[in-house]
Amino acid sequence: MGIKSFQGKRAEPEKIQSAPIMVKDYMSHSLITFGKDDPVINVIQALIKHKISGAPVVNERNELIGVISDGDCMKQISENRYYNIPIGDKRVGDFMEINVPTIDKNTNIFDCASLFYKHNCRRFPIIENGKLIGQISRKDILCAAMKLRAQNWHS
Repeated sequence: MGIKSFQGKRAEPEKIQSAPIMVKDYMSHSLITFGKDDPVINVIQALIKHKISGAPVVNERNELIGVISDGDCMKQISENRYYNIPIGDKRVGDFMEINVPTIDKNTNIFDCASLFYKHNCRRFPIIENGKLIGQISRKDILCAAMKLRAQNWHS
């Protein structure tokens, strides 16, 4: 006589229906920004003070014209060593990146994560009606993923 086991009808796994989590739910609205004529030394001081790695560069109409990062500042420091000047009086416009990918506030965070991977950048500015309205960072996406995990995957 063999051992038999009986299993009743299994319940269907519960499907979690939740609204898509969008960039607008996690983006930063209060941004530190710079103008193209700001001295790079001011950027370095702000990056250190606020513990950030970069910031958008805008014109007087709050339109995005570029991004300046800690890497851009490092380039300026490196170039000035040949003149024996640790940090010169160069302006943001001389070192900022102008080919900046932006993202729509209604992008799903999973799609945004893929875009971070594809573009290998640390932040995406968010534009609406031509104006800078916010920014999303890699860290913001990680926070969204952890919140989603806490809501859906109870340990």
